[in-house]
Order: sequence, then structure tokens, then C-alpha cells
Amino acid sequence: MTTLAATCLPQVPPERLRTVAVAAEESGLAELWLWEDCFWGGAMTIASAVLAWTDRLAVGIGVLPVPLRNVALTAMEAAALQRMFPGRITVGVGHGVQDWMGQVGERAASPLTLLGEYLQALRGLLDGERLTVAGRYVQLDGVALDLPPVPPPPVFAAATGPRTLEVSGRYADGTVLDSASTTPERLRAARQATGQARAAAGRGGPHPIVVYLLTVTGPDAAQRLASMGRAGTAAVAGGADEVAEAVRYWAAAGADKVVLHPDAENRDPEAFVRFAAEQVQPLLD
Repeated sequence: MTTLAATCLPQVPPERLRTVAVAAEESGLAELWLWEDCFWGGAMTIASAVLAWTDRLAVGIGVLPVPLRNVALTAMEAAALQRMFPGRITVGVGHGVQDWMGQVGERAASPLTLLGEYLQALRGLLDGERLTVAGRYVQLDGVALDLPPVPPPPVFAAATGPRTLEVSGRYADGTVLDSASTTPERLRAARQATGQARAAAGRGGPHPIVVYLLTVTGPDAAQRLASMGRAGTAAVAGGADEVAEAVRYWAAAGADKVVLHPDAENRDPEAFVRFAAEQVQPLLD
């Protein structure tokens, strides 16, 4: 069964996040997803607060830009969240927006190499391994977590192109697809590519595919979406019926999780998460 989730955009001021978290919990939302854009709030800090403010709500971070974060630090933070809030955190990583990475002096010459090294090291550290790594980007000398989480949290990776999808399938526990570049054909190709990479690496078990679905609501939703030039991609305009139909469509195309995210004109994140949980979810049930 496909999981329905919703996101809180990075642009939402941190002082407003508690009310968003409470709205998500009270409305019965299954998962609240966050991501880290430069230069808004830090996603790990926000995730820890959201988890502390709620008792049941699961949180997905989709995704952290790895050039900004030493892999040992990410492992330490992810381990702490998993131990404090067992089974409620999913950590996603990606190679980041290269222009932003350049602004902070961390632009990698080979983002794909960095992501592969990072995923291997992050999963190893969270699995309780002691690692010595001399990679192009990741260097570790006998590093191990003193308090590894048992079990470790899932580690997902953002991917679009075939080479990145291969890396995600080989090393990550799931793949996150961006709404702007996702079409049904690309979704099916992503499932095939990650499945083949997973099999080649000898990894069993599921590899969930997460699709972000741009969800434009309100009286002028159709016009706003049309102005974005998003035909054929993971985007929908309308009310609960139209959104539920879009979720079913992307689930049929192969999405294991569909994460609704509002457009930039949406100024009411509390209402958006309630809309997802109270109006869209019942139509799927």
C-alpha cells in the first residue's frame, strides 16, 4: 500500500513549525517530510524538534546536501534521532544543488563519486561498523559510533539520472524522486535501475521509491499550475478528489510513498497537512 505523506517547506519560519507538527499529529498524518535548502533552517535540527513535539508522527528528511556535512556528523545526528525516537526517522541525502555548494566552497568536482562514498560510509557507521576510508571525498580513520542505533534508521538517496539511480540502488535503502523531473516513464525507469543495481550488489528486501507530488490548491489552482509549465510531471491542481486521483495514479506507476508538497504561493502549512490527512487520505482508504 502506498503511503501518503506531506511536507513542510524549508521557507516556513522555524518559530511556526511547532503548530505545523501539532497539526500533522492531530490530523493523523502518517509522515511529515522535510528537506534542507540553502540557506533556510537546518533539517536535522528541525526534525529533532518535530519529533519531540509529537508522539507518533514519523519524519522523513528528503534530503540533506552531503557536501555541507561531514559523514561522521550526519551519522551521529541520525543515530541520536533513531535512539531517541525509534522507528520514526528516515534520513535522505543527495549531492546538493551545485550552485549553492559553490557558494559555501564545497562544490564537488564529481558529485556522483561523493554521493557513493558518502552513502557507503553513512550506512556502515549506522550499522555499527568501525571504518577506515581513504576515498576521494570521504576520509575516516578508525571511526565508529559509540552509541550506534539498533536497528539503524533507513537511509534514502535523491536520484534522477541513471548513474545516480544505480548508486542509490546499490547503497541506499530507498530513492527520492523530485516532482519537477519525474514522469511516469522516469518513475518506472528508476524502479528498474535501482532494482538491477540492488540485485547486482546482492542486496535483498524492498527499496521504496518516494515521489514528491507538487500539490496546488485553492480557487485559482489550475491557472497557477499551468503557469509553471509542469505538464506530464508529478504535479496536480485541485481539491481532495483531484489530489487523491493523482496519488492513485503515481502509486499505480510505481511509487511506494507519495509526498504532497505545496507550491510557493501556499501560506498555510498547517492547513496543508490537515488537508492531506483529513481530506485526501480518507479517499485513498
